Amino acid sequence: MTGTDVQKEAEDSGPSGYAAARLRLLTEEARSGPPRRAALAELTDDWLTGLFAAGAEGLRGASLVAVGGYGRGELSPRSDLDLLLLHDGSDTKAVAALADRLWYPVWDLGLDLDHSVRTPAEARKTAGEDLKVQLGLLDARHIAGDLGLTASLRTAVLADWRNQAPKRLPELQELCAERAERQGELQYLLEPDLKEARGGLRDATALRAVAASWLADAPREGLADARRRLLDVRDALHLATGRATDRLALQEQDQVAAGLGLLDADTLLRQVYEAARVVSYASDVTWREVGRVLRSRAVRPRLRAMLGGGKPTSERSPLAEGVVEQDGEVVLARAARPERDPVLPLRAAAAAAQAGLPLSLHAVRRLAATVRPLPTPWPAEAREQLVTLLGSGRPTIEVWEALEAEGLITRLLPDWERVRCRPQRNAVHLWTVDRHLIETAVRASEFTRRVSRPDLLLVAALLHDIGKGWPGDHSVAGEIIAKDVAARIGFDRHDVTVIATLVRHHLTLIDTATRRDLEDPATVRSVAEAVGSQGTLELLHALTEADALATGPAAWSSWRGSLVADLVKRVSAVLAGDAPDDPEEAAPTAEQERLALEAAATGSPVLALRAQTEPPAGQEPSGDPEPLGVELLIAVPDQPGVLPAVAGVLAMHRLTVRTAELRSLYLPDGVDGSVLLLDWRVAAEYGSLPQAARLRSDLVRALDGSLDIAGRLAERDAAYPRRRGVVAPAARVSVHPAASRLATVIEVRSQDAPGLLFRIGRALEDASVQVRSAHVSTLGANAVDAFYVTGPEGAPLPGDEAASVARKLEETLRG
Repeated sequence: MTGTDVQKEAEDSGPSGYAAARLRLLTEEARSGPPRRAALAELTDDWLTGLFAAGAEGLRGASLVAVGGYGRGELSPRSDLDLLLLHDGSDTKAVAALADRLWYPVWDLGLDLDHSVRTPAEARKTAGEDLKVQLGLLDARHIAGDLGLTASLRTAVLADWRNQAPKRLPELQELCAERAERQGELQYLLEPDLKEARGGLRDATALRAVAASWLADAPREGLADARRRLLDVRDALHLATGRATDRLALQEQDQVAAGLGLLDADTLLRQVYEAARVVSYASDVTWREVGRVLRSRAVRPRLRAMLGGGKPTSERSPLAEGVVEQDGEVVLARAARPERDPVLPLRAAAAAAQAGLPLSLHAVRRLAATVRPLPTPWPAEAREQLVTLLGSGRPTIEVWEALEAEGLITRLLPDWERVRCRPQRNAVHLWTVDRHLIETAVRASEFTRRVSRPDLLLVAALLHDIGKGWPGDHSVAGEIIAKDVAARIGFDRHDVTVIATLVRHHLTLIDTATRRDLEDPATVRSVAEAVGSQGTLELLHALTEADALATGPAAWSSWRGSLVADLVKRVSAVLAGDAPDDPEEAAPTAEQERLALEAAATGSPVLALRAQTEPPAGQEPSGDPEPLGVELLIAVPDQPGVLPAVAGVLAMHRLTVRTAELRSLYLPDGVDGSVLLLDWRVAAEYGSLPQAARLRSDLVRALDGSLDIAGRLAERDAAYPRRRGVVAPAARVSVHPAASRLATVIEVRSQDAPGLLFRIGRALEDASVQVRSAHVSTLGANAVDAFYVTGPEGAPLPGDEAASVARKLEETLRG
């Protein structure tokens, strides 16, 4: 039977005919989705038109109007009918009788009805008082009666909405936020409410209302398809349950999936999550744009008055190379060339997360459309920017979601596709697999002061459950994937092995601690054999806690934490005894020795700059290699204050120190004195590198005291106030007495920041200790620095004195 036949049956047979035609339409296997919803709305229109005509004989100035979902023509099988009987007030008695002729047949069929009887003035007044009524009227659609009456109301309601948008839109945003707080996020819930949860149908309707205000508009790409998918699922849910429900309960999911022709309930949930993610991201972008427009409208009149007219220009503040802040968002600089800069997406994302700012939609889309793929393995900067992004704390989530919305994450990490939107049918887990991985990285960022290699911790956190997209034990599959990913993003063979070990054994500590007898030596030995080293154990301990905290409140407790800590202590005792070699034993290269001899002969600093490059794996170096930064070699006659002087000069010139080593060189026989050699890798924060001659000149002045580095850095900090953004963990300074026979090793773990190494160096000088060597690593946003210090006589510091130096240094960095 065709749609026309179904409608004719309804017209010919009254309410019973409509019911039969409705049932026939809902059970047609050939028709589903938007065509069925539209046909159901049309069928209902025809039936109600007949009822209206029969009850409105001789009545003028009245019309029947569909509002809300029915007004949009989106009738699901058990949707209620949202109806407004509009009249001009001339014959209220006749209108009341007409209302009875309309409402009772609907109730008699057992259909839910949301109805009202109002004049246009009453409708507008109610809309002005009740936001939900106004939202429903925005979708008003004429069914029967006086078309002019309906049209005039639509025109007036839309005009009211646009005029009142600066007041009503913040109210709507608050309504959406309150609903999200109550219902949770659709893209992560195992039993989601398709309508009320964040990212659901209510939010999609709110975006339509924002667009109708003409104040802002949502990103259109994929939004209509996401809305359609959610409506299709709701249709199948209504048919499966026979009820007007929006809650996709666990026991209904297999039947709903079958009704939609999907493989299983997991496939169903993944489609729901993907649709919800599109709606949620569109909502974030849209509400941000609404806020920007409203702020601009509020500020512009005052600016015009102050500036004497004209359009004010938005201030652009640099964040990184090719990346600036504008209007509270991170955008690309005018000179940025994504097609020539494959690291730009990661650099922009890291800068945004560090600043606690969102990436602009335009910037992300431009990057997605134009950026070229990264080489394999990635250049060092790309790897460092990824680590910085992962270590930025809570802001990482919003930035990651922006990249993922435009497909950039799966282009950077193809293996991510298998875990994207993947549900976890475990009551302990709060998140989908992909969100859990990001949450684990966020949690791990809180522990970066506990480990010597925070970069390995953060990457392992991102990858620890990557094997859940594959059959079999996810830890075993994940180990293989992690090896491939870690090598692709540029870690060396040793680091790849560590990351793979962390992924393979990310459940080992918690499982062993809670399920095995720790008094049995074989238990502890087996864990030690699996872990292999103290450094890996330290990382695994932090990853275990981060993973559990990111799972949900039931996965971690003080009791579980104490059991894991006890196990780690026992395993560490088994692994003890592998003290590192003293760093002073490495022999200098020929170039280092040449610079040292020149510095000794001239009595002044000598510098050498050399660009570092590396070709993609398996290729010979080309004529246009990928830059990794610049190696800076400095030889200085041994004297106090070298470390803070060099670090301060580099900070003044906005040079970021990625790695650094300082050590004493004893010159060949016949050459008096000793020389300090500094071998550092640096990169400009943005712009070009300064000339070596300028660096040397400033270093000479810093060493003779004529350059006030502290004052210069303080002036610059005052000129550029600290941005809101990541609240980093406090710095941690520790003493490792067994790490060297010849010196006391003081280790600093801190958030990287301009001038950090200068502050550390000056604090050590103030403590009257000599820095015999230093090993500085900047791992993403984290600095992990080890300083081998001695007293004035060249001997290691006594224990209490070393502890005092560490305590004062920690106070300096926290101040």
